[in-house]
Amino acid sequence: MKQVCVIGLSQFGSHMARQLVKMGCRVLAIDQNEARIEEIRDEVQRAMIGDARRYEMLESVLTDTVDEAVISLGESNIEPSILCALHLKQIGVRRILSTARNDDHAQILRAVGATEIIFPERDTAERIARRVANPALIDMFPLAGDYRIMEIEAPESLHRKSLAESNLRKTYDLLVLAIKPADEDEFRFLPRADTIIKPGEVLMVLGRELELVRFAGLG
Repeated sequence: MKQVCVIGLSQFGSHMARQLVKMGCRVLAIDQNEARIEEIRDEVQRAMIGDARRYEMLESVLTDTVDEAVISLGESNIEPSILCALHLKQIGVRRILSTARNDDHAQILRAVGATEIIFPERDTAERIARRVANPALIDMFPLAGDYRIMEIEAPESLHRKSLAESNLRKTYDLLVLAIKPADEDEFRFLPRADTIIKPGEVLMVLGRELELVRFAGLG
Protein backbone atom coordinates (compact mmCIF):
# COMPACT_ATOMS: atom_id res chain seq x y z
CA MET A 1 0.00 0.00 0.00
CA LYS A 2 1.40 3.39 -1.01
CA GLN A 3 2.26 5.69 1.88
CA VAL A 4 1.92 9.43 1.29
CA CYS A 5 2.67 12.36 3.58
CA VAL A 6 0.42 15.39 3.09
CA ILE A 7 1.96 18.50 4.62
CA GLY A 8 -0.36 21.46 5.10
CA LEU A 9 -4.08 20.94 5.57
CA SER A 10 -5.42 23.94 3.72
CA GLN A 11 -8.55 23.32 1.67
CA PHE A 12 -6.43 21.73 -1.07
CA GLY A 13 -4.31 19.67 1.33
CA SER A 14 -7.24 18.31 3.33
CA HIS A 15 -9.14 17.35 0.17
CA MET A 16 -5.99 15.68 -1.16
CA ALA A 17 -5.52 13.67 2.04
CA ARG A 18 -9.11 12.45 2.02
CA GLN A 19 -9.02 11.48 -1.65
CA LEU A 20 -5.77 9.57 -1.19
CA VAL A 21 -7.34 7.56 1.63
CA LYS A 22 -10.34 6.77 -0.60
CA MET A 23 -7.91 5.54 -3.25
CA GLY A 24 -6.31 3.10 -0.86
CA CYS A 25 -3.24 5.05 0.27
CA ARG A 26 -1.95 5.27 3.82
CA VAL A 27 -1.78 8.98 4.69
CA LEU A 28 0.30 10.85 7.24
CA ALA A 29 -1.12 14.37 7.62
CA ILE A 30 0.95 17.19 9.13
CA ASP A 31 -0.08 20.75 9.95
CA GLN A 32 0.78 23.39 12.55
CA ASN A 33 -2.89 24.12 13.16
CA GLU A 34 -4.34 21.90 15.89
CA ALA A 35 -7.92 22.46 14.74
CA ARG A 36 -7.10 21.21 11.23
CA ILE A 37 -5.42 18.12 12.66
CA GLU A 38 -8.38 17.34 14.92
CA GLU A 39 -10.76 17.72 11.97
CA ILE A 40 -9.00 15.10 9.88
CA ARG A 41 -7.52 12.83 12.55
CA ASP A 42 -10.15 10.10 12.25
CA GLU A 43 -10.01 10.03 8.45
CA VAL A 44 -6.31 9.32 7.88
CA GLN A 45 -3.89 6.72 9.24
CA ARG A 46 -1.93 9.29 11.24
CA ALA A 47 -2.27 13.04 11.86
CA MET A 48 0.14 15.16 13.82
CA ILE A 49 0.85 18.78 14.70
CA GLY A 50 4.22 19.91 13.39
CA ASP A 51 6.20 22.72 11.78
CA ALA A 52 7.29 21.59 8.32
CA ARG A 53 10.05 24.21 8.31
CA ARG A 54 11.93 22.13 10.90
CA TYR A 55 14.19 19.42 9.49
CA GLU A 56 14.30 17.54 12.81
CA MET A 57 10.53 17.23 12.96
CA LEU A 58 10.23 15.87 9.44
CA GLU A 59 13.14 13.47 9.89
CA SER A 60 11.60 12.09 13.09
CA VAL A 61 8.26 11.17 11.50
CA LEU A 62 9.17 10.24 7.91
CA THR A 63 10.37 6.69 7.41
CA ASP A 64 11.67 4.71 4.45
CA THR A 65 8.13 3.53 3.79
CA VAL A 66 6.94 7.00 2.73
CA ASP A 67 6.77 6.87 -1.07
CA GLU A 68 6.02 10.51 -1.70
CA ALA A 69 4.96 13.78 -0.12
CA VAL A 70 2.48 16.48 -1.10
CA ILE A 71 3.23 19.99 0.15
CA SER A 72 0.32 22.41 0.45
CA LEU A 73 1.85 25.35 2.27
CA GLY A 74 2.48 29.03 1.68
CA GLU A 75 -0.88 30.61 0.96
CA SER A 76 0.58 33.95 2.05
CA ASN A 77 4.27 33.10 2.54
CA ILE A 78 6.35 30.94 0.20
CA GLU A 79 9.15 30.25 2.72
CA PRO A 80 7.52 27.24 4.49
CA SER A 81 6.99 25.31 1.25
CA ILE A 82 10.55 26.00 0.06
CA LEU A 83 12.14 24.90 3.33
CA CYS A 84 9.87 21.85 3.48
CA ALA A 85 10.78 20.76 -0.06
CA LEU A 86 14.48 21.21 0.72
CA HIS A 87 14.23 19.12 3.90
CA LEU A 88 12.25 16.36 2.19
CA LYS A 89 14.90 16.15 -0.51
CA GLN A 90 17.65 15.91 2.10
CA ILE A 91 15.74 13.21 3.98
CA GLY A 92 15.49 11.21 0.77
CA VAL A 93 11.80 11.34 -0.17
CA ARG A 94 11.78 10.17 -3.77
CA ARG A 95 8.78 12.10 -5.11
CA ILE A 96 7.86 15.55 -3.84
CA LEU A 97 4.81 17.39 -5.14
CA SER A 98 4.15 20.96 -4.10
CA THR A 99 1.58 23.64 -4.75
CA ALA A 100 3.00 26.94 -6.01
CA ARG A 101 1.64 30.48 -6.05
CA ASN A 102 3.31 31.50 -9.31
CA ASP A 103 6.04 30.55 -11.79
CA ASP A 104 8.85 32.10 -9.72
CA HIS A 105 7.75 30.13 -6.68
CA ALA A 106 7.62 26.97 -8.82
CA GLN A 107 11.15 27.54 -10.14
CA ILE A 108 12.53 27.83 -6.60
CA LEU A 109 10.67 24.72 -5.49
CA ARG A 110 12.14 22.71 -8.36
CA ALA A 111 15.62 24.03 -7.56
CA VAL A 112 15.44 22.79 -3.97
CA GLY A 113 14.00 19.38 -4.73
CA ALA A 114 10.33 19.36 -5.75
CA THR A 115 9.73 16.84 -8.53
CA GLU A 116 6.29 18.07 -9.57
CA ILE A 117 4.55 21.43 -9.27
CA ILE A 118 0.82 21.90 -8.77
CA PHE A 119 -1.04 25.12 -9.61
CA PRO A 120 -4.47 24.30 -8.12
CA GLU A 121 -6.43 27.27 -9.49
CA ARG A 122 -4.65 27.27 -12.86
CA ASP A 123 -5.01 23.51 -13.33
CA THR A 124 -8.69 23.61 -12.39
CA ALA A 125 -9.33 26.54 -14.74
CA GLU A 126 -7.66 24.71 -17.64
CA ARG A 127 -9.68 21.55 -17.07
CA ILE A 128 -12.97 23.48 -16.87
CA ALA A 129 -12.06 25.58 -19.92
CA ARG A 130 -11.59 22.39 -21.95
CA ARG A 131 -15.02 21.18 -20.86
CA VAL A 132 -16.65 24.54 -21.68
CA ALA A 133 -15.01 24.55 -25.11
CA ASN A 134 -16.13 20.99 -25.78
CA PRO A 135 -19.01 19.67 -23.61
CA ALA A 136 -18.26 16.12 -24.77
CA LEU A 137 -14.88 16.28 -23.00
CA ILE A 138 -15.38 15.03 -19.46
CA ASP A 139 -11.86 15.25 -18.05
CA MET A 140 -8.14 15.11 -18.83
CA PHE A 141 -5.41 13.89 -16.51
CA PRO A 142 -1.65 14.54 -16.83
CA LEU A 143 0.91 11.73 -17.08
CA ALA A 144 4.65 11.81 -17.76
CA GLY A 145 5.87 14.31 -20.35
CA ASP A 146 3.07 15.51 -22.64
CA TYR A 147 1.01 12.32 -22.31
CA ARG A 148 -2.51 12.61 -20.95
CA ILE A 149 -5.50 10.40 -20.21
CA MET A 150 -8.75 11.88 -21.49
CA GLU A 151 -12.34 10.91 -20.78
CA ILE A 152 -14.65 11.94 -23.60
CA GLU A 153 -18.09 11.02 -24.82
CA ALA A 154 -17.73 8.92 -27.95
CA PRO A 155 -17.96 11.21 -31.03
CA GLU A 156 -20.85 10.54 -33.39
CA SER A 157 -18.36 9.67 -36.14
CA LEU A 158 -17.34 6.56 -34.16
CA HIS A 159 -20.82 5.34 -33.29
CA ARG A 160 -21.49 1.72 -34.30
CA LYS A 161 -17.88 1.21 -35.39
CA SER A 162 -15.54 -1.28 -33.78
CA LEU A 163 -12.36 -0.03 -32.12
CA ALA A 164 -10.42 -1.55 -34.99
CA GLU A 165 -12.58 0.28 -37.56
CA SER A 166 -12.23 3.58 -35.68
CA ASN A 167 -8.50 3.48 -36.49
CA LEU A 168 -7.60 5.85 -33.64
CA ARG A 169 -4.11 4.39 -33.29
CA LYS A 170 -3.20 5.12 -36.90
CA THR A 171 -5.00 8.47 -37.22
CA TYR A 172 -4.15 10.03 -33.85
CA ASP A 173 -1.74 7.54 -32.22
CA LEU A 174 -4.26 7.12 -29.39
CA LEU A 175 -5.01 4.06 -27.28
CA VAL A 176 -8.48 3.36 -25.84
CA LEU A 177 -7.90 2.08 -22.30
CA ALA A 178 -11.52 1.65 -21.26
CA ILE A 179 -15.14 2.22 -22.24
CA LYS A 180 -18.02 3.16 -19.93
CA PRO A 181 -21.45 2.16 -21.29
CA ALA A 182 -24.14 4.81 -21.16
CA ASP A 183 -26.20 2.89 -18.58
CA GLU A 184 -23.30 1.98 -16.27
CA ASP A 185 -21.17 3.83 -13.71
CA GLU A 186 -17.97 1.81 -14.10
CA PHE A 187 -15.45 1.63 -16.93
CA ARG A 188 -14.73 -1.65 -18.69
CA PHE A 189 -10.98 -1.76 -19.13
CA LEU A 190 -8.89 -3.14 -21.99
CA PRO A 191 -11.72 -3.48 -24.54
CA ARG A 192 -11.19 -5.88 -27.45
CA ALA A 193 -10.52 -4.60 -30.97
CA ASP A 194 -13.95 -5.87 -32.09
CA THR A 195 -15.80 -3.89 -29.37
CA ILE A 196 -18.53 -1.76 -30.96
CA ILE A 197 -18.67 1.89 -29.86
CA LYS A 198 -22.24 2.91 -28.98
CA PRO A 199 -23.90 6.34 -28.60
CA GLY A 200 -23.59 7.78 -25.09
CA GLU A 201 -20.53 5.75 -24.16
CA VAL A 202 -17.50 7.40 -22.58
CA LEU A 203 -14.03 6.57 -23.87
CA MET A 204 -10.92 6.68 -21.70
CA VAL A 205 -8.12 7.46 -24.15
CA LEU A 206 -4.33 7.67 -23.71
CA GLY A 207 -2.09 9.79 -25.94
CA ARG A 208 -0.12 12.99 -26.38
CA GLU A 209 -2.03 16.12 -25.45
CA LEU A 210 -1.81 17.63 -28.94
CA GLU A 211 -3.35 14.53 -30.51
CA LEU A 212 -6.01 14.26 -27.80
CA VAL A 213 -6.98 17.88 -28.39
CA ARG A 214 -7.14 17.25 -32.14
CA PHE A 215 -9.29 14.15 -31.63
CA ALA A 216 -11.63 16.01 -29.27
CA GLY A 217 -12.02 18.86 -31.75
CA LEU A 218 -10.49 21.47 -29.48
CA GLY A 219 -7.63 22.45 -31.76
